[in-house]
Amino acid sequence: MISPKIVVRIRPQLPSEIEEFRDERWCREGARQIATAFDAENFVERAGFAACLTDSRRPGPSLYVAVCGRRDAVMPRNVQKDPEASLTWVLKDELLKRGRVYYAKLARGKAMFLAPRMIPYFSAIWGVRRADEKRRLSRKAQGILRILRHEWEMATSDLRDESKIKDRKAFTAALDELRAAMLVVPSDVCYEPKFTYIWTLGVGRFPDQMRRRINRDVALREIARAFLTGAGLTIPGELARVTGLSRPEAGRGNRALVAEGFASMPAYGTYRLQELPADYLAAS
Repeated sequence: MISPKIVVRIRPQLPSEIEEFRDERWCREGARQIATAFDAENFVERAGFAACLTDSRRPGPSLYVAVCGRRDAVMPRNVQKDPEASLTWVLKDELLKRGRVYYAKLARGKAMFLAPRMIPYFSAIWGVRRADEKRRLSRKAQGILRILRHEWEMATSDLRDESKIKDRKAFTAALDELRAAMLVVPSDVCYEPKFTYIWTLGVGRFPDQMRRRINRDVALREIARAFLTGAGLTIPGELARVTGLSRPEAGRGNRALVAEGFASMPAYGTYRLQELPADYLAAS
């Protein structure tokens, strides 16, 4: 009997100078670790976008890793008793209330923060225009959206009652659908008398950014630019994995950066920031 082949994927090793570049840009070192909501907002603004609770096993900027201040941070199984995971959760709640960055749940259910300057580009990729809502949204999602457009803000339980969606799983799926379409965002979170999010319209929180119309190719290029600016170098499939873009579209964004001279392509699917700071060029 022939045993089936086991394919082991080995993650490509990044050059040490690139890891050090990312340590600085993504706050993966103790001297730069995040401790306050103000620090977290500045971190998101510099990075352009960042995951909330991913650890070193996922590429890209992460608020949790920045709170830990080390590149090898791994989320423990018992997150309730972990001080760094707890602080990240507290900061997430504070950022929601402050409303200076966009808290998104986009492709593949990825929870991430967007700097205001990046909102138009992400909206161009994942957003749903009002004219397309009937075609692209489920009936349950359309019903929730109508309610929020009338009421403007509602707690989760009130919104579920008003929408008359009795099944909790179906309600959550419809709400996630609206979040993925960048139509609805959480604006606050309450823990007393019971835990609940307060939901509102994305356009209400960021009207100027959400109303901008951006060409899809421009959006892909600017998302790729934001990532490469912090990463220094990106390996095949990395941008797609971080953002949820398809690999062909991630490649289009990166190749646009090469065309304008912002990046070089030392190997197929690998893109390097054309003008790395002198310290990192010397190290390489």
